[in-house]
Amino acid sequence: MQELSPGLIVIHGNRIEELRALAVEWMRSHPLKPLENEVLLVQSNGIAQWLKMALAEREGCGIAAALDVGLPARFLWQAYRSVLGSDAIPQQSPLDKAPLTWRLMRLLPGLLAGEAFAPLRRFLADDGDLRKRYQLAERLADLFDQYQVYRADWLTDWAEGHDRLRTSRGGEQELGDESRWQPALWRALLAEVGDEHLAQSRAGVHPRFVARLNELSSPPPGLPRRITVFGISSLPAQVLEALAAIARFSQVMLYVHNPCQHHWGDIVEDKDLLRHEYRRQQRKPGLAAAFGEADLHQHAQPLLAAWGKQGRDYINLLDQYDEPQRYREQFKRIDLFNPAPESRLLSQLQNDILDLRPLAETRETWPPVDLACDNSLRFHVVHSAQREVEVLHDQLLACFSADATLRPRDVIVMVPDVNTYAPHIQAVFGQFARDDLRYIPFTLADQGLRGKDPLVIALEHLLQLPDSRFSVSEILDLLDVPALRARFAIHEDELPTLRRWLEGAGIRWGLDADQRVALGVGEGLEQNTWRFGLRRMLLGYSVGSSGAYVDIEPYDEIGGLDAVLIGPLSRLLDSLEYQLEQLRAPVTPMLWGDRLRGLIEAFFLPQCERDEVLLNQLQDGLDSWLELCEVAGLEVPLTLPVVREAWLGELDQGRLSQRFLAGAVNFCTLMPMRAIPFRHVCLLGMNDGDYPRSQAPLDFDLMAGDYRPGDRSRREDDRYLLLEALLAARDRLYISWVGRSIRDNSERPPSVLVGQLRDHLSNGWSLAGGGKLLHALTTEHPLQPFSRRYFDAGPELFSYAREWAALHGQPAAGGSGESLPAWEEGLLLSPELLQSFLRDPVKCFFTRRLKVHLDEEVQARLDSEPFTLDGLERYQLQDNLLKSAVLARDGDAQTALFGAADRLQRSGVLPLAGFGEHYRTTLLEPLPAQLQRYESLCQLWSVHVESPRQLSFCAAGVQLEGWLGGLRQNADGSLARLELSPGALAKKDVWKWHRLLRPYVLHVVAAACEVPITTWLVGEDQALAFAPLPSEYAAQILIIWLQAWSAGMQAPLPVALKTSLVWLQEQNDDKAQTAYEGGYNFSGEAANSASLARQFPDYARLTADGQFPLWSERLYQSLLHSNPVALKEDQA
Repeated sequence: MQELSPGLIVIHGNRIEELRALAVEWMRSHPLKPLENEVLLVQSNGIAQWLKMALAEREGCGIAAALDVGLPARFLWQAYRSVLGSDAIPQQSPLDKAPLTWRLMRLLPGLLAGEAFAPLRRFLADDGDLRKRYQLAERLADLFDQYQVYRADWLTDWAEGHDRLRTSRGGEQELGDESRWQPALWRALLAEVGDEHLAQSRAGVHPRFVARLNELSSPPPGLPRRITVFGISSLPAQVLEALAAIARFSQVMLYVHNPCQHHWGDIVEDKDLLRHEYRRQQRKPGLAAAFGEADLHQHAQPLLAAWGKQGRDYINLLDQYDEPQRYREQFKRIDLFNPAPESRLLSQLQNDILDLRPLAETRETWPPVDLACDNSLRFHVVHSAQREVEVLHDQLLACFSADATLRPRDVIVMVPDVNTYAPHIQAVFGQFARDDLRYIPFTLADQGLRGKDPLVIALEHLLQLPDSRFSVSEILDLLDVPALRARFAIHEDELPTLRRWLEGAGIRWGLDADQRVALGVGEGLEQNTWRFGLRRMLLGYSVGSSGAYVDIEPYDEIGGLDAVLIGPLSRLLDSLEYQLEQLRAPVTPMLWGDRLRGLIEAFFLPQCERDEVLLNQLQDGLDSWLELCEVAGLEVPLTLPVVREAWLGELDQGRLSQRFLAGAVNFCTLMPMRAIPFRHVCLLGMNDGDYPRSQAPLDFDLMAGDYRPGDRSRREDDRYLLLEALLAARDRLYISWVGRSIRDNSERPPSVLVGQLRDHLSNGWSLAGGGKLLHALTTEHPLQPFSRRYFDAGPELFSYAREWAALHGQPAAGGSGESLPAWEEGLLLSPELLQSFLRDPVKCFFTRRLKVHLDEEVQARLDSEPFTLDGLERYQLQDNLLKSAVLARDGDAQTALFGAADRLQRSGVLPLAGFGEHYRTTLLEPLPAQLQRYESLCQLWSVHVESPRQLSFCAAGVQLEGWLGGLRQNADGSLARLELSPGALAKKDVWKWHRLLRPYVLHVVAAACEVPITTWLVGEDQALAFAPLPSEYAAQILIIWLQAWSAGMQAPLPVALKTSLVWLQEQNDDKAQTAYEGGYNFSGEAANSASLARQFPDYARLTADGQFPLWSERLYQSLLHSNPVALKEDQA
């Protein structure tokens, strides 16, 4: 076992896999002692896992064990404690961001009276819920944390009473009046924590640490013998200084991903030229001689100059500590620079950067690009993020088909924000089953738990109860979470029953009238609240439909074993009401801890290991926050919004334990230090404005005006990140963006960085055979995935969606297609089903034969109490009222009618307060006269026939069976059927024929079954009668209908009731088309029927096969020839 020689060893390389191989070989050939841990410092979980995999391989160390993997800042604090003593240095500095946030929350109110704090005083005015104070404290804590790392000299001056800034060029600048509050705030913090704690801040600890290491003559206990810093593309100067000091006693290995083998410290986009003596790399031969230093930056590699500032500054900082002559002999090479094979465009571009090749030399060096054998770099332009992911899926399938060696884990897809793209990725990549050849395994990294995990989403809803409307959908969403359902003993299969009860009981929103008042609604509006509905349920269970009690109308649908559901529902509402009161009042952090633990206990019972992990995470996060408040001495009452953000905000913090490199296509956020080589690197969302990601600096961030090498910048991070991504692609670089508007197809520019790349390619390379290179590299995709252009066998546009291909393979006519075989279940038919069929044959085919319910009634908007009544609701309510009146036991129909209206109002069906009274009056207004007409007819047909008549008819292989009840008889023994119909039967003296169809069908069936009757239909405007039909004539009509039924159950009939009636009456295609498709200010028949719209989207499709006139005549001509007779008022 060789003894490790201490020192700072810096290994440069342009291919990070070669750096990894050297790191593994070095660890294998220079192992540590048994039970001694290898310390690895990385900046992302991806790099950590990638390095561990190499260590575990047989060619590596054979196992990845005894590894301490961490972040540089965390390691450095541990090193401070090891060297200076754990007694002198706490586990966490009191001036770190987290504890400092809550210390500022406590201190800020007491400081605002000072003259220097006038800007803060203005900002914090009108801050009743403390959110502005919390946001300010959080941002200030982050800013002072950065000052401690990047501007410790400023803090030293401020602590000594000097309100000034030292600049990067050695000068000094006095602070203006608008910024003097920052030094004053820092001095207030120091006075608060005391000199002892000041020495425990990063700014105070670091110089003592460096000085202590320089004083020591032997290694201090606790420092690791070897520290490996791998794959980090930028470190603060403070961290580098600490690592250099540690290198006196430890071997510090820095593996640096350097894109260029020559010195490129002077290669800058602007003229901020950095001059120093170069210890490591030298300028490219001939470059310095040809150009002066002031012009050098204009003649370098353009992309390296534009994107490389962050890496350039880091390498220049390293050069100050690097002494390569001291360790060069220990390695075969310390500069691992190797060019890529030069046969393809991507490799040529990477080699240009490696060799610092200017644009003129690029033009001379590379031959024209032959895209027939070079697919290494491609651009794709689409209309939306969804289309980006759909196109990517097809492109990856093509790549996997073309290259059998390519595996899903060889592909990485990076986006500016993975949370934005996650739904699209799940929808596209998650739609295929594992046995589908189009299935591509994928994994999503970097997702936060908020907005993703149902349990956390439910918790966040509960923490917003004081602002909640308590809508039905919110509560049902909560019950979709298994852990919450289990706490209240509600099973998943009981949710449909519960939903039906909630709708039937009239519950819409609001816990009760008092809770509505808290949301600004008037007093006394209890209707449609949860308490209102729960009382109706309990009363209905107790007394059934026996009548109202203290103005509560019982909801009598609850009974039997299902009634046990009321108990859990009641407990849920009680718990919600209790938590609502608890969460409203501001209290101290310790009391908040008790409340929030109680909330978790009251609402969640873990059902799986994942639930337990999440709840433990939440408990740990709460405990950590309470410790921070205790350390900061925060005992002031806090409001719920502040506590909620403080607690849940920690769940979205990135951790090294997140999934990455899991053997599937990796989707992740574009983050620094992700330069892991992949065969295919795909960049999505490269839109102008989205990347580089804009992060407006705080207007009080004083570092923004004084850049120093090593400073972090989101703008420079993203520029260097794109350079790293370009260099990490081994076979192919794929870039896409939303380059067309989804609204008007107007052009949208890509990211400015993509624009720079495209300009460089256009200026440096040409296309074999002539033409524009960028046009050939770029594919513009149609708006829709089912565009015919994808299936016309073009080389650029293709799709693996065979479903759309099958669609384009069909003839254009919508009604074409093979019929289904005869339906055995349809050989027995009831009169009611025949009525439904003739009302809408296409819908009946879908619902009965295919069991597809396209036209299911759209679920009522459960969250809004009734405010207006549409035509359908008015019809249904009037029908309910009329039936209640007719069924009155005492015979007083008018009294029963008004009693039924009262029940409707108590049931919460009508709008609130005065609106309800208005609609009650409107509904009742035409009904007494309608009932009077009905009662007059009942007197003419005075005898009620008790026993129903059997109906039986057989034709076309179909047996029609049913019963005809509710008949009445007059003095001469004739039979009649009386039916009340809400609404008018005629409009402008023309019958509303579609309203007459159902009673006419029963009229025909009765006559065909030799039960001749007179059918009376009583509307709100008049009454009409269908005279008895001859049995033979009725049988002919019924035979045609039964034949149509058989045909209509094998294929959708090209017919639509209202459109057919218009065509039969007018014989005019234009008017029929208007009835079907709609016109100005009214919707057509197709728009109101999902089945019709699905099968026959327009009138042309409906009439395409020429069968529309034939079927219209066969089904509905007899109705138009029925000659109903209107009953005159004097006859009534």
